[in-house]
Amino acid sequence: MTDAPYTHATTQGRPGAPLLLTFHGTGGTEHQFHSFAERLIPGAHVVSPRGDVSEGGMNRYFRRTGEGVYDMDDLARRRDRMARFILDQKTRTAAGDVAGLGYSNGANILMAVALTYPDLVDRMVLMHPLIPWSPAPQPGLAGRRILITAGQRDPICPAALTQALADYLTAQGADVTLEWHSGGHEISQGEVQAITDFLAG
Repeated sequence: MTDAPYTHATTQGRPGAPLLLTFHGTGGTEHQFHSFAERLIPGAHVVSPRGDVSEGGMNRYFRRTGEGVYDMDDLARRRDRMARFILDQKTRTAAGDVAGLGYSNGANILMAVALTYPDLVDRMVLMHPLIPWSPAPQPGLAGRRILITAGQRDPICPAALTQALADYLTAQGADVTLEWHSGGHEISQGEVQAITDFLAG
């Protein structure tokens, strides 16, 4: 693995505007949420990196050995690399407010970064995250605004693990909103509205 720049989509925002980073799900690209993000915060700097791991031809942000079984050493290396990328984008845009939006594998890399580098992202949207381990306490998450969206019957991200993540974040002092829908791993219209309201607030 090298520190060559991620392939990414970029929309230059207004001076002083927030920075909004988007992270696609497995098999997605830098374009999966980029135009959506442009509409969420008009005038924002929007940056969307493409995962640089290939799993059967599908883009991901880190390796896994099975469904819900992560290569934790690889995750740690790629978490650190993503943190450097985010810091570079913060420096480039001089944004004082940084938000992140990730879906599935994208939510997982965003959460992994926040667990170790809690000062990088101020607001987070985690769509269908799966954190299948018990994170260590992270007091730096106190005051961070976090929206988690999930399906009650998601076969990939079990509801119990989603609730455990929300409980963990709340225990760290984060301001957590948990938005459920009755389906599975798909993104519902209710989620879209919850995300729109969260980032507009």
